[in-house]
Amino acid sequence: MTVQFPVHKEPPFSSTSLTDWLAHIEALHHKDIDMGLERSRVVAERLGIHFDVPVITVAGTNGKGSTCAMLESILLQSGYRVGLYIKPHFLHFNERARINGEMASDAVLIEQFEAVESARTAGGTSIGLTYYEFTTLAILRLLCRAPLEVVILEVGLGGRLDTVNLIDADCAVVTSIDIDHVAYLGNTRAAIAFEKAGIFRTERPAICADPFPPQTLIDHAREIGADLWRFGHEFRYGGQEDNNRQQWHYIGRNQRRNSLAYPSLRGANQLLNATAALAALESLADRLPVTQQAVRTGLVMVELPGRFQVLPGRPSVVLDVAHNPHAAAALAENLDNMGFHAYTWAVFGCMQDKDISAIVARLGERIDHWFVTDLPLPRAASAAELADIVVSSGLIVPGNERSVRQFAAPGQAWRAAIESAGENDRIVVFGSFHTVAGVMAARTDKLH
Repeated sequence: MTVQFPVHKEPPFSSTSLTDWLAHIEALHHKDIDMGLERSRVVAERLGIHFDVPVITVAGTNGKGSTCAMLESILLQSGYRVGLYIKPHFLHFNERARINGEMASDAVLIEQFEAVESARTAGGTSIGLTYYEFTTLAILRLLCRAPLEVVILEVGLGGRLDTVNLIDADCAVVTSIDIDHVAYLGNTRAAIAFEKAGIFRTERPAICADPFPPQTLIDHAREIGADLWRFGHEFRYGGQEDNNRQQWHYIGRNQRRNSLAYPSLRGANQLLNATAALAALESLADRLPVTQQAVRTGLVMVELPGRFQVLPGRPSVVLDVAHNPHAAAALAENLDNMGFHAYTWAVFGCMQDKDISAIVARLGERIDHWFVTDLPLPRAASAAELADIVVSSGLIVPGNERSVRQFAAPGQAWRAAIESAGENDRIVVFGSFHTVAGVMAARTDKLH
């Protein structure tokens, strides 16, 4: 079927400012999310986007950013030239595109934006791309034209209809499957699993790290003839004690890696993410061999902001982008493993379309004082709405010491928490990438 687009005069935008370009891109489409590949595919074909090196795509409700970061770290330690697309960003858009571990410059990104703009307005047609579609195509063009040996692409929402899925990956990874983005992906794990399984390809490795994937994912992999690797079946991890120092080992189809240090990324689910990364690498071992030392060093040196990131100093400050019930449950487990803290203060901002009541319930009585905040997006729940949910949860009742306060911005909430908390307390910043980003920006301003 031929897709028709409106024809009208629209001169291509031009600027030497990355800020101006991002503002222009944001205004191109009336929707933040517009599911479908038709518009992106036309522009991608005009741009000639294709890859001649191995590509690994990573989807999942939670854990995909960590898995991408581990893959990048291990492959860099192996000496490969590595390209990475990861999102969203915290402080600078450039964080989304990395070549050999370095963020792309403004000039390089603007060059890609100009190419996408020219392609989408070519021949008198104007194809309205969302911010995500436009920027994804730009970064794909950057990576496919760079002198790389392997490319890692983090999928955005779902998988089947995500712009990244224009690329036929050599290996596709699904990290976890849980309820999120129900308006776009469905309100059951089965429906969401089918959407994420859309990144699998015939006769190519399809890695699933969810210990209990819905049958829809398994069925789809079998129907298309993908080479399905399931956690607990084709690969798994085990623990061991060696001289009172805890280590772990990876067991795959044909490969075993013993005496591995735990990843430097903290959190209860990071071994699952690391195991998924190692399964992906095992499945591509004939094209991307990696040494045991590269795996060990890569896991120890991997860095990724905002994933149970504990900042140095007192009071303890934890930054975690947990923004759905599944991630909130993992955050709760990680907090339980931190040891004693007199009081826990939460800086909490969240999108309105999330299951906020369930997120609050997962953290429950671990939090003594809630500093809820507005976020600078139309999709965000207001501080007043968040406060109502916290109060209605029954956590704050007459006679206990718990409290909830409202703030207009994450930075304000964080500064108030710092002023209120004792040195034996902890502050947990969570609920959204935008909440963590707002606190990161406030901390940066304070340091300078």
